[in-house]
Amino acid sequence: MTIQYFGQTPRLSEATVANGFVFLAGMVPENTEADAAEQTRNVLEQIDHWLARCGSDKSYILEATIFLPDMADYDAVNIAWDAWVTPHHTPARACVEAKLAKPEWKVEIKVSALQIHK
Repeated sequence: MTIQYFGQTPRLSEATVANGFVFLAGMVPENTEADAAEQTRNVLEQIDHWLARCGSDKSYILEATIFLPDMADYDAVNIAWDAWVTPHHTPARACVEAKLAKPEWKVEIKVSALQIHK
């Protein structure tokens, strides 16, 4: 079995692909001064980018986990998510409250998907 590594650093890879599955690392916002909705949109753009690099797209996401340090941001995150997710292809999803590695991050999202193009 071959494993492909994308965006690899000594600590982690942004994405890995094996046996037709794409696994993304937890994506965090680059626009840390923004509110939760804008940070979520930024994270979703990153997910689109890495899925495309790995031969997939958001309509093939199988599962998603959303981490929020403050559940008060749940509605704002859902507004961005609902506008982005592919209708009739919504993945299995969990949303949990969790302390994130940096206090300025309002959201972290991790997804796994099917690879549709090699």
